[in-house]
Amino acid sequence: MTDQDSKQRSGIQSVGIGLRVLDVLATLDGPAALGVIAQASDLSASQAHRYLASLVASGMAKQDPATGRYDLGPGALRLGLGALARVDAFREADEAITAFSRETGRTVQIAALGPSGPIVVRWAMGSPPVATSLMVGSSLPLLRSATGHVFLAFRPDSHTRHMVERETQAERGLAPVDVEALRQRVRKTGYSAISGSLIPGLRATALPIFDLQGEAVVTATVLATDAFVPDRDDEVRQALAAVCDQVTTTIGGRRPVV
Repeated sequence: MTDQDSKQRSGIQSVGIGLRVLDVLATLDGPAALGVIAQASDLSASQAHRYLASLVASGMAKQDPATGRYDLGPGALRLGLGALARVDAFREADEAITAFSRETGRTVQIAALGPSGPIVVRWAMGSPPVATSLMVGSSLPLLRSATGHVFLAFRPDSHTRHMVERETQAERGLAPVDVEALRQRVRKTGYSAISGSLIPGLRATALPIFDLQGEAVVTATVLATDAFVPDRDDEVRQALAAVCDQVTTTIGGRRPVV
């Protein structure tokens, strides 16, 4: 190996380590001390300091002169915002959920929250297909559907309050819903599962895909009829949860702390 080859390999390794340090800054909850960053980067304090100094000089990191702590700099923020601007949450969800449906044979609907409630925006039909009256563009109730429960739990109250009030007024003849208890239960478990309450004979389990603010930007709801053995529902839910978490990561989202 020539000296030039050695220098080139060393330079590539240095870039890789610098990106690792930058990734640590991105995953930490906020500004961090040198020792914390060094440990998370699997570097000595002196090594981490050298890379942090380069990142600060390039604007990818910044250091608080009062505390000495390091955080992402304006260059990293521009990079992140530029990447987010190129991400289409619906496309990413559609591709991942379609692949999940092919692999598992389960039917999955993707929904977004519209001005009057959840709206079905995509279908990934499984085998055997699930036949329902729902289609792309169909509206779903907030309080009586698994999809609605997830939006209720993982969107701000200001986004859903008017929907809750409207549905409560319209459903006076039905058993009342403890909205806050429902919200807390779904936040704790991370999903909502119902059976037959919206459409007889249909089981539905809904999970969120989160955006940068930790809000449910879309939901993925796996549907099943008696043709699918209920014993596998937990396994399917866990697999779909992993897919939703991966899409959340891909679009730069984060799971909220509950």
